[in-house]
Amino acid sequence: MPILNWNGKHLSPPAPAALIQDSVLYPNGRGYPKAHTEGRVILGENLSVMAALLPEYEGRINLIYADPPFFTNRKFPARVGRGEDSRKPSKWKLAEGYHDSWADLDSYLQFLYERISLMHQLLAPTGTMYLHLDWHADAYARLILDEIFGAENFINEIIWAYHGPSPIKTAFNRKHDTILSYAKGGDYIFNADDVREPYSPNTVTTFRSSRKAGFGKIPDLERGKVPEDWWYFPVVARLHNERTGYPTQKPEALLERIIRASSNKGDFVADFFCGSGTTSLVAARNGRKFITCDESIRAVQTARSRLADTKSVFSFERDASIKNEFATKSKKIKVNISEGYVRLNTSLDVDFWEVDPDWDGKMFKSAAQAQRHARSGELPLVLKIKIGGRLCIRLVTVQGKQFQLNI
Repeated sequence: MPILNWNGKHLSPPAPAALIQDSVLYPNGRGYPKAHTEGRVILGENLSVMAALLPEYEGRINLIYADPPFFTNRKFPARVGRGEDSRKPSKWKLAEGYHDSWADLDSYLQFLYERISLMHQLLAPTGTMYLHLDWHADAYARLILDEIFGAENFINEIIWAYHGPSPIKTAFNRKHDTILSYAKGGDYIFNADDVREPYSPNTVTTFRSSRKAGFGKIPDLERGKVPEDWWYFPVVARLHNERTGYPTQKPEALLERIIRASSNKGDFVADFFCGSGTTSLVAARNGRKFITCDESIRAVQTARSRLADTKSVFSFERDASIKNEFATKSKKIKVNISEGYVRLNTSLDVDFWEVDPDWDGKMFKSAAQAQRHARSGELPLVLKIKIGGRLCIRLVTVQGKQFQLNI
């Protein structure tokens, strides 16, 4: 098989991150304060984070979904306004999202090569990896995956098709992404019955009218079919209930199909390009354990906020080289405590806040949380909680600034 080469191609063991556990989040107090964690959200550069996870997780992760930068050489802003008119982008409140900018193609390919190699090491013998890209670099990535996984372990080239406006006037509109699926080995997980979908009404009518319609093969019309390798799911811009404002967010239905097909309940599902946190969210809802990381504090805070609506207890960790700073004083924040309720009074544009009712001065244990509604912009300002000792409150504003108040 052909091998792709580029200037500077090499593999060397990366320096592992020193991971520090910052907090544990118990959604709506579930399992507080002793329940075991079912997930890990990590703030850190993914190459060093994966290197740090190798001693514990090498050969143990059942499914990895990777949605890296696409080599677009663009900057993607995040929408931080709430309740805005989606038809008037000139009036949106924006903040820095992430950069997909590269010195050249060689540096991008080296970036992918190093990370795919570590993901391969982390995968279980029955594990599967899904690499999500588009036309910018999917052809190069296919050769890298063939080299690391072996061409014989290729499973699918999946086309995710979607609708939307396009500025292209000199060619057909580019309205699909490519998802390359590879197995660690031949005995990989694929739960066909968990992803079946109904046959189209035309197919049902045809088979009921003629037994020869399938050239002698009669499908189980009641059971449904395994989807083809082309999928249609609307982009998140059209899914108002899912939209977080984080750029290039992927739809939950897309991840649900992947997670249901290629993992079982209780399995480890990892996403080392966390973004808005969709993979970990869907994994948690489907009874999987999850690991996700990103070097952007905005990304991991978006993921934490979404995961607060699940039933999964999870830890928040960070690379010790990254400061996760909290302001401790603000005249714009007031807190009232009475009869088991904590009331927040602030003029700050708070996106998410949480309470530890028995702060030990070391590990923040979030037992109650509230987040701003993505569409209405409303933020619950009262949390009911049983206070056991010293109270600690953390807030995150839509601009990404963090506050910690010890009461």
